[in-house]
Amino acid sequence: MLTLSSEQRRQLRAQAHSLNPVVAIAQAGLSAAVLKEIEVCLKAHALIKVRVYNDDRAVREGYLQSICETLSAAPVQHIGKLLILWRPRPEPKVRAPKPVTKTRRRARQGSVKK
Repeated sequence: MLTLSSEQRRQLRAQAHSLNPVVAIAQAGLSAAVLKEIEVCLKAHALIKVRVYNDDRAVREGYLQSICETLSAAPVQHIGKLLILWRPRPEPKVRAPKPVTKTRRRARQGSVKK
């Protein structure tokens, strides 16, 4: 699980203010499918909100800890039924440029411009 300084956490909370929840945890709880969807969203956005449809605060805290430990994310905030998570985006893979190959162009047969 990643740890954040209070300054980093404050900046991420400000950025997350305008975000809408992208994943919801409902009656089935924190299933493998939900974890996979959170993983996909973290890769795409780095900072996400997760809505938890459960009234028990202790259960929501457990979900937050479990998600952060499983996906190597940092908990930013737990406010009400919303969990805010952050994980840095992976470095993009640099691909080697394709080798340039010379091709022969064939002249068109039968068409001549005047």
